Parts: sequence; structure tokens; C-alpha cells
Amino acid sequence: MKIKPFKVQLVGFLSAAALVANFASGCGAKADAGAAKAATSAAQTWLAMIDQGDYVQSWQNASVFFQSAVTEEKWKSSMDTFRKPLGDLVSREVKSAQLMTELPGAPDGQHVVMQFETSFANKKSAIETVTFMQEKDGQWKSAGYFIK
Repeated sequence: MKIKPFKVQLVGFLSAAALVANFASGCGAKADAGAAKAATSAAQTWLAMIDQGDYVQSWQNASVFFQSAVTEEKWKSSMDTFRKPLGDLVSREVKSAQLMTELPGAPDGQHVVMQFETSFANKKSAIETVTFMQEKDGQWKSAGYFIK
């Protein structure tokens, strides 16, 4: 069975430009590293929900921005169609995490765009791109998800 690339474009802000955009250098490097670490940790927890097939819970734990872009039912349907056939998680490693304050189609604020090198039972090599944003209450929550 050939598995097609998975693409859920919540608002199109995971464009190639966003993935290669430069983020501020120098000032705030420690703060940037802390934000990237916090967002990456939150992303791994969120991805674990998806790995366990708890798609509804992953939607409920997503950002307000995410929830306003895709309904719970549409998210579950997309995951059933595109993620579930990939099978169980075999491995996932952080490839990159970039802090950004502006992304196309998303409100300005603190965002971290992460890429994970991932292997699933039915797809040995995949790249998951996950974008997390910092909510008003300071929590990092998912704002976008893409598997290639």
C-alpha cells in the first residue's frame, strides 16, 4: 500500500518561506533556547496523543488558533485518513526547532517551528513539521502539523 504524503494545511502558514526564515540572532539567545525547549517538550507530549490515536484529545489540547482553523471532526477524520495508516511510532528525533515571531497567515507572537525525523511501522522515514505557539496564558500549544 503506497501512503500519500500527509498535508493538513490549517492556514497555510507552514510555507517554505516560514521554514527557512531567519529568526533574530544575538540578543535573547538564552530566552530563545528556553522557548524552543519548552515548545519542543509540549510538542512531544502532543504528538504522543496522536501516536496513541487520541485525536480528539490532541485537538482539545491544541491552540485556539488551531481549533478555529479546523473542526474537531475534520481533524479526527484527517488523522484517521493520513496518520493512522502509518502505524505505530518506531522513533522520533528532533531535527530542528526555530523560534519565530511572525508566520504567514498566523497572528504575530511567539512561535516555534519544529521538524522531527520520524519512523513509523508502515513508513520508515518521514519528516513531521509541527508549529507551536505561545497562548496568552503562557502555555505552548499546537498551531500546525504536517507529515511528509
